[in-house]
Amino acid sequence: MANTFVNGDTLIGEIVNTYPESADILMGIGMHCLGCPASQAESLSDACAVHGLDAEPVVDALNAMIEGREAV
Repeated sequence: MANTFVNGDTLIGEIVNTYPESADILMGIGMHCLGCPASQAESLSDACAVHGLDAEPVVDALNAMIEGREAV
């Protein structure tokens, strides 16, 4: 089973600060406001909702990317 590094409740700011390479995934799905002060305190689930996205695949993609980085 895959490790869970982030979940829907994890704040966007925490994700980007801890795993800077996550910005590529988030920007790639349309979250271009990563530097906005409001987004820094927004949960991943809330950010996905604002962008009309299902949070579960985003969480899965981020965790897969992070797990791959951790394994190196």
